[in-house]
Amino acid sequence: MSQATLSHSNGSVTHVSSIKSFTPSDIGRIIPAQKAKSLELRLSTAKERITKLKKLKNVIFKYQTEIQKALHADFHKSAREVDISEILPTIGEINDAIKHVKSWMRPVNVSTPITLLGSVSKIVYEPKGVCLIIAPWNYPFHLAVAPIAAAIAAGNTIVLKPSEFTPNTAAIIKTMLAEIFQENEVAVFEGDVSVSTALLEQPFDHIFFTGSTPVGKVVMEAAAKHLTTVTLELGGKSPTIVADDADLKLAAERIMWGKFLNAGQTCVAPDYVLIPKAKVDKFVSFAKEATEKYFKSKEDKFAENPDFCRIINSKNFGRVSSYIDEAVKKGAKVAFGGKLKADENFIAPTILTDVPLDAKIMEDEIFGPLLPIVTYDHLDDAIKIINDKPKPLALYIFSDKAKTAKYILNRTSAGGSVINDVILHLVNSNLPFGGINHSGHGSYHGLFGFKAFSHERSVLQTPKLSIVKLMYPPYTGFVKMIVDSTTRFFV
Repeated sequence: MSQATLSHSNGSVTHVSSIKSFTPSDIGRIIPAQKAKSLELRLSTAKERITKLKKLKNVIFKYQTEIQKALHADFHKSAREVDISEILPTIGEINDAIKHVKSWMRPVNVSTPITLLGSVSKIVYEPKGVCLIIAPWNYPFHLAVAPIAAAIAAGNTIVLKPSEFTPNTAAIIKTMLAEIFQENEVAVFEGDVSVSTALLEQPFDHIFFTGSTPVGKVVMEAAAKHLTTVTLELGGKSPTIVADDADLKLAAERIMWGKFLNAGQTCVAPDYVLIPKAKVDKFVSFAKEATEKYFKSKEDKFAENPDFCRIINSKNFGRVSSYIDEAVKKGAKVAFGGKLKADENFIAPTILTDVPLDAKIMEDEIFGPLLPIVTYDHLDDAIKIINDKPKPLALYIFSDKAKTAKYILNRTSAGGSVINDVILHLVNSNLPFGGINHSGHGSYHGLFGFKAFSHERSVLQTPKLSIVKLMYPPYTGFVKMIVDSTTRFFV
């Protein structure tokens, strides 16, 4: 068993035993046990599921300080940002499930056509069974535990594979879950990509993956071998259009907050900004002002600010920092920031202007604190730039005119959108969160999370005397008359 470390603000270090890498024999033991348990959980009541959700919520509060320390040790994330972006939304999802799971579980009666007169139709929500959840490193707590809450609400057993890039957070999650669940109900498998590969060879009843589009394709291919259903929460280049009529100061403040949250390592972070040429200088000025206000630092002092986290590892540091060099070589200008500290995996909040569309930063999902700005002359030019790329996970629109926002929405496609803000559609559990095509398949949050981990089973009950019997063979002239009449008047 390896060890992870928790670094404290006073300089001391606590060693935390990390989750061991499970072996094939562990997989062969645990998954059949979960399969058997899943048959039992199919009969679980709303009360029983609520009890489990409450235990999950309570154990989060119990370990809140340890969660904060783990995320700081993994990539220098501040305690307050942990509370805001990891713990608060997770508790929100759990509370929503506690409040509504009883009503979610009820069968839904639906209308029955007159051709089935006397029959009763309903939709029954049943657990999918044994579910694999593969969590990413960027929000390693929230994006592991929130799907678990949805899977519990739906009555499933769960195998969780946390990211190996955040071992301290994985260790705390393992400790918490082991405290309230047996491994035949919730099990955590830690390890590198080989563990994920071994798990993906198993015939799970559902796979819930959050991560990059390239890895999403691998997951989908593996699931196809077993015809396993999947929910893929991916990413892509989420654009922001600042319309000519937008409030520039408001737009700058909100875009900078969303862009530099978690050092830009957010799947729905504004990836690039499209803005009228005449507005660029003023926007950049407001953006600088907002960023320095948020972090109480001038641009050359951001590395000293405790509220600005680091890039997850040296590999990603190299990838993100290379976008600056390549864009500048192609004519882009660093309008703000650009400071790097390789030994800390630190990249300062950075704004790039005059960015050409063929720069790598405009092709790859950035996943870092770089904001490229692209100008346009006409709104339709901006829309074309968006539509020439794969469909994004999010699209943000800043405009003071409802007509302008509607014009953009009607001519683009995205997993979700926010008008005059960014990211906040995630907060509303009554909205489905998910991508489209390249940016994901399926959605979750609230009822949509419950449905993601449920099978909507159709049930039709017919009476002893059914009019369908009139259409049984032999196909006489009378049967022909009945079919013709039904086709013309009732179908």
